Amino acid sequence: MSRYRFTVFTKPWKTPIPALAAHVAALGFDGVELPVRPGYPVNPENAADALPAAALVLSDAGLTLDSVAALPNEATLAACAEARVPLLRVCVNYEAEETYLEGEERLRREFDALLPALERAGVTLGVQNHYGARDINHACGLRSLLRGYDPRRVAAVWDPAHNALQGEAPAAALDFLGDSLRMVNMKNAFWRRTNGPEAEVAEWAPYWTTGRHGLAHWPTVATELQRREYTGVLCLSAEYEEESGVDRLAAEDLAFARSLFTEDASNGAGLA
Repeated sequence: MSRYRFTVFTKPWKTPIPALAAHVAALGFDGVELPVRPGYPVNPENAADALPAAALVLSDAGLTLDSVAALPNEATLAACAEARVPLLRVCVNYEAEETYLEGEERLRREFDALLPALERAGVTLGVQNHYGARDINHACGLRSLLRGYDPRRVAAVWDPAHNALQGEAPAAALDFLGDSLRMVNMKNAFWRRTNGPEAEVAEWAPYWTTGRHGLAHWPTVATELQRREYTGVLCLSAEYEEESGVDRLAAEDLAFARSLFTEDASNGAGLA
């Protein structure tokens, strides 16, 4: 059995859970991360019943439900406990009126307030790095934010693509995260100029592309994770500028990722 489980964030698909399960299984994934958000089959209003029901449907299709992307609150955490979802993923930021360090301290107070509910539910709050002016961009930022927390309850979700957009190398990122790492997101992007050379000031935005073509070098990511003996969930985010090609691109990225996270690859083969 593989040391890794390849899941997919099902944000691109808003189909009912039975159809979603059949679709994801046909693409070749081992499991899913469900968005628990307005407009999706499982949402904050129905999560108490819909999330456990979704877990059963996914299991019948041979899929695991390894994480959800949701706002952390007592009701959603209780639904995760009922559905046996081990991790709730969030991205966090600091507010316009805060300094970075003030935002960090506020976030830690919020995490502290969640700890009793996380403990009761047996769920991990997975905090992901994210590019952006007021986001926690780097693994070193996650290290500072998550210092002192039991990683069974508050831990890191590492996203190498967001990391690469902000210029932090995979080896350094993983050194910073250490034992706090609980899940890895797999997607890719590069900076693309959004205005022409005649503009007074250049403007740039991320272009979300396939695993082979972005700033995050997936072979290096795989090598560094395997060197540290990471095992567990690799969640492909299925985020592409070419939204109409998401099924094809996600399947291609899954095949590429599986080729990198193998015993042969960990011994140095297959990384060309």
